[in-house]
Amino acid sequence: MSSSQAKDAIRIHDARFLASANAVEGLPPPGYAEVAFAGKSNVGKSSLINALLSRRKLVRTSSTPGCTRALNLFRVELGDASFDFVDLPGYGYAKRSKSERMAWGPMIEGFLQHRVGLRCVIVIVDVRRGITDEDRQLLEFLEHIGRDALLVATKLDKLPRNKRKPALAKLEREAGMRVYGFSAAEGLGREPLWRALLKATAIGS
Repeated sequence: MSSSQAKDAIRIHDARFLASANAVEGLPPPGYAEVAFAGKSNVGKSSLINALLSRRKLVRTSSTPGCTRALNLFRVELGDASFDFVDLPGYGYAKRSKSERMAWGPMIEGFLQHRVGLRCVIVIVDVRRGITDEDRQLLEFLEHIGRDALLVATKLDKLPRNKRKPALAKLEREAGMRVYGFSAAEGLGREPLWRALLKATAIGS
């Protein structure tokens, strides 16, 4: 795909909320390729989705971690294609009840394992905190079930400029895969991530 095509491809014509459910069965049947977003509760997942879609408040953001508590589905329309974003509940937030945290595990795993429309999972980490044990478990699970994953390190703006590349390089060594740096505040990394996302969903291939 040429650079001019890439710019056209990431022009968002429409993005809207479609549905929310506490189980995979509660979502509408997949009609388009789907991209899921997963990460710990405080990594800036909602801000990343809003930045990708050039929307300020489409996905709810909060100063309180753990605000996403269901599977939330959004329809994204590009110039000549449509697909869906799925915002998964953040994991690892200890202040939720034990029963609620235990219920989220099967819900997320069930979606990742059985959702036929799913083409790619964006796994999000905080660039300052690195890859946690829970992140590793998720990446290993995705590899085990044969799901494509893209690893994104958010909050790049929180690091001094001279420490950003070394931090990303360290994450890549730890993960054994490419890491896409991203800052919702500064708009950094949006186009490279979009190109990788479109390729993973076969829309940009």
